Amino acid sequence: MSANLSRTEGDPVDEPAASDAPAAEGAVTVVDPRLLVRQQGFKGYLDDFGRKLRSGELGSLPVVVGLIIIALVFQFQDARFLSAGNLSNLLVDASGTGLIAVGIVFVLILGEIDLSVGSVSGLASAVFAVLNVSHGMPEWEALILAVLSGALTGAFHGFFFARIGVPAFVVTLAGLLGWNGLMLQILGSNGTINLDPDGLLSQLTNYFFSDVAVAYGVALLAVVAFFGLSFLDSRRREAAGVPSRPLSEIVLRTVFIAVPAFLVAWLFNNFKGLPLAVVIFMVFIVGLDFVLRRTSYGRKVFALGGSVEAARRAGINVVAIRISVFTISGTMAAIGGLFLASQLNAANQSSGAGSLLMNAIAAAVIGGTSLFGGRGKTWSALLGVLVIQAISSGMALLGIAAAVQQMITGAVLLAAVVIDSVSRKTQKTAGRA
Repeated sequence: MSANLSRTEGDPVDEPAASDAPAAEGAVTVVDPRLLVRQQGFKGYLDDFGRKLRSGELGSLPVVVGLIIIALVFQFQDARFLSAGNLSNLLVDASGTGLIAVGIVFVLILGEIDLSVGSVSGLASAVFAVLNVSHGMPEWEALILAVLSGALTGAFHGFFFARIGVPAFVVTLAGLLGWNGLMLQILGSNGTINLDPDGLLSQLTNYFFSDVAVAYGVALLAVVAFFGLSFLDSRRREAAGVPSRPLSEIVLRTVFIAVPAFLVAWLFNNFKGLPLAVVIFMVFIVGLDFVLRRTSYGRKVFALGGSVEAARRAGINVVAIRISVFTISGTMAAIGGLFLASQLNAANQSSGAGSLLMNAIAAAVIGGTSLFGGRGKTWSALLGVLVIQAISSGMALLGIAAAVQQMITGAVLLAAVVIDSVSRKTQKTAGRA
């Protein structure tokens, strides 16, 4: 494709177009980086990266840099931090909260909030425990009904928010209180139901694929899938006559994916093997990322987060999308709650309580999802929960009190929101918002 997507000063102009208008002072020209690579090589990417930084489009860069700094600081304090065992346990421990955070990402993209996810996660674990342990229902059936309980609570919140008009903050706050009370009622006077240590739910966070070929095989599959999908997407875009990534760039991106993928596989194999919990967590992240970025449904969710009125005028069913988003949030909260119950091997009165809600919301925000709506990725949940869990793990190794951990996590959350706010203001100033 030879046509330029933007015109810079000095380019020849045959005749003025009706749509041409003087750019605002300080505005940053939007250029497709795929076209820059074709025209200027990788120097074009560096130029575009500089433009994005100047316009406030930081993406995941701050959280990635922060995660590296956190890892280095704790490693210097205690050499066990980056050990295979600690990193493996860190990722397994992060899976439950991370799955809940994935659902929060969808809600935040709408510019709303869901305060009920902690209580919903506890309710799902209680439903599973009562059905399976107290009533003898097979684990698969109890598991499905527990997840459905989360989906129904989410749909309930979405209905009152989207159809009745109750603010999401209020309806989910009511859910936080109500579902927690229902959980206590279901658990009964005993308050704790122990799960089968050899059962299906227990294996979610306690099963490891000990064969080294499994971890390396999954890493290879991920790398091959990334390359294949990137290559097919590039050919499809090229056939449509729009900017596409050259093969050299696809290969380079694949290498950047392959190095950490095989490094993580090596770390897992130096401990107990590939954890089942991490595999399931990544499947949900990749699957829901595809839903958000590659489907018309995902585009409608982002459209609502950008402007509800504009989305409505474009023919989007605002009520249906809102209800579906809260249903997704409730479903992911239930799945995350089952993972947390698997770690404890029990459902009790403290399930879903404590700092779980705040950690799930903080993970989504710290990872890069905007509190103002319209921007976010499921990968934000992964990055954010890794930051929170890394702080928790490092503090535990150093023997630092939990109170200090909460203060540091709060400071990191505030920093993430400040960066998001400053980024939005910078983009408006640069004419990119």
